[in-house]
Amino acid sequence: MPPESTRSILIIDDDPFFVRLLSDAFLENGFNVHTAIDGIEGVKKYLERLPDVVLSDLVMPRMGGVSTCMEITRLAGDRDPIIILLTSMFQEEPHEHDTPEMGARYHFPKSGNPMDIVILVEELLERKRRSSAST
Repeated sequence: MPPESTRSILIIDDDPFFVRLLSDAFLENGFNVHTAIDGIEGVKKYLERLPDVVLSDLVMPRMGGVSTCMEITRLAGDRDPIIILLTSMFQEEPHEHDTPEMGARYHFPKSGNPMDIVILVEELLERKRRSSAST
């Protein structure tokens, strides 16, 4: 796992306002932020940047979030990035699945506060770091 100063995230969403809110929150917390406006661009950016975390909207033009997450997982191989699906289609608490559902193990509501999303991402990165250190 890279040091905190080089943590990187790819935000894939077709809503420029939401991308800006999330980008600002992650930048303020020391992340390198990359963005894409749809799944096709998101897959390309993933391959170019190999971020630690991918946040993808569910509903987007050209390639939706499920296909995007599944393609990134396939291309990632052993890299195993944290992949999170964001959606406004449910208002539940963020949750984790034992195996990926709809292309992602983590599902977060888009209605959440951007800082709450940053905190959850930081917790997932820390858990992954601890898990890697113990193996």
